[in-house]
Amino acid sequence: MPTPPPSRVLLAFDGSRQELRDRAAALAPIVRQHFEVASTHEDLDQAIDEKELGPDGAEWVVAMGGDGTMLRTARAMGRNQAPIVGVNLGRLGFLAGLNPERLDKALGEIAAGKFRIVRHVMLDCTLVAADGAETSRLALNEAAVLAGEPFRMIDAQLYVDGDLAATYSCDGFLVGTPVGSTAHNLAIGGPILRKDIDAVVLSSINPHTLTVRPVVDSPDRTYEIVVADPNPGTRLLVDGKVVGPLRPGDRVRVERSPAVFQMVEVAGQTYYRTLRNKLGWGSRPRAPKETP
Repeated sequence: MPTPPPSRVLLAFDGSRQELRDRAAALAPIVRQHFEVASTHEDLDQAIDEKELGPDGAEWVVAMGGDGTMLRTARAMGRNQAPIVGVNLGRLGFLAGLNPERLDKALGEIAAGKFRIVRHVMLDCTLVAADGAETSRLALNEAAVLAGEPFRMIDAQLYVDGDLAATYSCDGFLVGTPVGSTAHNLAIGGPILRKDIDAVVLSSINPHTLTVRPVVDSPDRTYEIVVADPNPGTRLLVDGKVVGPLRPGDRVRVERSPAVFQMVEVAGQTYYRTLRNKLGWGSRPRAPKETP
């Protein structure tokens, strides 16, 4: 059964940045022409509670900012994920795909039911200390273990469903989602995965070998990363945010989350068009202009 359009939405943006506050305020009347704005959420480091987003609050979220805003909004929603419309007020706008000049038309299409919701894998990432204490975070992009200071390589052991898969001598290791495949994973030479497929990518960072390649596997497995002899600066990061240090005996566990990121798309937003226009995929390299 198709998802009906919302009647009430929540506006999310980083209120600590005056420029974003001003631009969001300028765009808010356009949103109100199509939907009731039930509330605004300006502190993206604070959770969005059920009063804001739930039966008595908003049904969808309109996030205004860049891709960082989208990640932070997804984190703020936590397990209570709702369909999200991303308005690009940043630079790249890979996730926040709507440009402000298209907002009025796009919201009109959504109000008329002309939209699709694309569901994306999210990950539960847990730092399990040697004493059994656990610290968990929700990931839309990736969980990454980085070697850190003094920047010696680490030996990262990858376990899949409890079995040792491989040991990597590297600067780090990440488990990424299809959405995250165009983020840190892309920067280290990993594969691009279409955002709506069910998969994860396993990529080592600067492995000291000629034979290691990234692996694409199912999100329905349990992945664990163990660093027996971490550096003093070895850390777990989830979507670019530090979760904590890794000590001997710790392990990182990554599993599919029951939470699902729900991206709203309208006509004209296609995956390969986004790759081409936002990341220059398939474009011929151009010589930079010389500075006089």
